[in-house]
Amino acid sequence: MAIEKIVVVDDELMIRKALETQLRNKRYSVASTGDLKGARKILARDSFDLVFLDLRLPDGEGTDLLEEIMAKTDGPMVVMMTGYGSVESAVSCMQMGAFDYVVKPFSFDQIEVVVDKVASFDKMRRVTKYYVEESDTRSSDIVGESEPIKKLKTLVDKVAKTEATVLITGENGTGKELVARELYRNSMLAKQPYIRVNCAAISETLMESEFFGHEKGAFTGATERREGRFELADGGTILLDEISEIAPSLQAKLLRVLQEKEFERVGGNKTIEVKVRVLATTNRNLLEEVEKGNFREDLYYRLNVFPIAVPPLRDRGDDILLLANTFLERHSRRHGIDKIQFSKTCEKAILSHSWPGNVRELENAVERAVILADPGKKIEAEHLGINVMSKAKKPARKTRAKK
Repeated sequence: MAIEKIVVVDDELMIRKALETQLRNKRYSVASTGDLKGARKILARDSFDLVFLDLRLPDGEGTDLLEEIMAKTDGPMVVMMTGYGSVESAVSCMQMGAFDYVVKPFSFDQIEVVVDKVASFDKMRRVTKYYVEESDTRSSDIVGESEPIKKLKTLVDKVAKTEATVLITGENGTGKELVARELYRNSMLAKQPYIRVNCAAISETLMESEFFGHEKGAFTGATERREGRFELADGGTILLDEISEIAPSLQAKLLRVLQEKEFERVGGNKTIEVKVRVLATTNRNLLEEVEKGNFREDLYYRLNVFPIAVPPLRDRGDDILLLANTFLERHSRRHGIDKIQFSKTCEKAILSHSWPGNVRELENAVERAVILADPGKKIEAEHLGINVMSKAKKPARKTRAKK
């Protein structure tokens, strides 16, 4: 993602034209005007990334327009332009929300530095809305010592340092997103954006816009230009959670991004190039979805470069109790409860349950138990709220012998 569209507002014709020419030579789309009235018209008809705004204009103060721009949630960044005698006023504008200021006369090198700074800051600002890092680093660890988990950790270690596309499969609640986060945190892109998209939570009509963004006026409600998730992830990693939920109509466009690294926003005609590492998760058998005609075969093979299967909790043996104690420590600390333990009966119940909801179900049950347990006493099986006989064999039904 980069700065694309810029507005220059200055009543001095030579300065305005020189700046406009310089920016166009750098392949920016530029609109210019000499007064506030013209600036408002320009900003109303399209979305812009940056405004170079003179402090003094024939029909008012630049601060008036700055205030209007700052009132918008997704308005453009503003750089004030001023003469030597009004630097204090320019600094005051920064306190109002302007990103920076330049003093006239300025050099072309100064302008390039300012635009680069704006681009870096604006990308960070937009990415932050979608980038959430866990404050508790221990929650990022893949907990377990069972053979299936050891194999999983080995695969994660091998592929994390590459930029290969990874398809993570497994039942609901097994921790597929946790594996994706480990891949990101241990990758060469760990300091770059990590954008997550829950494909199952986005309606079919909005999914293309979420992926690729849209231009102002592309559809009803598109009042501003918006960057899509792929654009925000440029240079970093994108997680496509539950990839099987993507509508067939969008699968071809997604395949193009994976293969060609380019796309157009909805309602736009400019081709945008991105370099993004793709991680995808699914709880379905995608080959079966291919056979049913629900998922493109070529997209499946493009995603399945490096497959990782996350084992269900029932196949992880003693990891179940290890995880339960990990969650016990985490949630007892979270809820301010000290020195709490599972009773032996409770541990047996934990090991005997089949955990159809996998790790997610286990964590929820443990948190519930922590809240319900009596102060100073151990957690009992009934606090878990599970069917403790789920793995136990039912006694054979006795039949009366016929006489």
